[in-house]
Amino acid sequence: MHLEWIKITGGVCAYGDAGRPVKVPTLLWTRTPLAYGHLPSDQPGSGWRYPVTEISHAEAIQIAGRLGGRLPRSAEWEWMAAGSVRRRWPWGDASWQPALANLRDSLHDTVTPVDTHPAGATPEGMLDVAGNVWEWTVSTAMGDGVIIRGGSYSAPPLYAQCTFLNAAPAELRSRGIGMRVVREL
Repeated sequence: MHLEWIKITGGVCAYGDAGRPVKVPTLLWTRTPLAYGHLPSDQPGSGWRYPVTEISHAEAIQIAGRLGGRLPRSAEWEWMAAGSVRRRWPWGDASWQPALANLRDSLHDTVTPVDTHPAGATPEGMLDVAGNVWEWTVSTAMGDGVIIRGGSYSAPPLYAQCTFLNAAPAELRSRGIGMRVVREL
């Protein structure tokens, strides 16, 4: 499976609900959350289009490094998702519906292939930014938590809004947490 990269031009992100200005560099982003087909392997499995899940934060950092990149910072993720216009959702301001993202009540009840919801793409063509799996970032939260973004297949739509953030213990391995890789230019 070919790993596609999309260039997202940097700028100043009005970060979080308070809109705190944070400078974000221009980055190359994996178009989708990392899927098993993106990993080096001699044997392509039947799940090659499904997101890589059940990895700890440290394992996600290692995988990103092996692919020549890193995990995004929380503000970088929000900039990619919301854009300079501060979209409410990655696809725009229209309310969520099942064709746009794999969230609770979308009738999937588990992860789906990373390209299942093209109608929910960002204007730049980023897929699966909302729903399917939360995405690890390198930003930390209080305690041993790490900020995760985007919501998962079991999350209510509110959790997939561009400014919503959550945290998870760094050692957690969950079917609902995956990753996306960025590269600096």
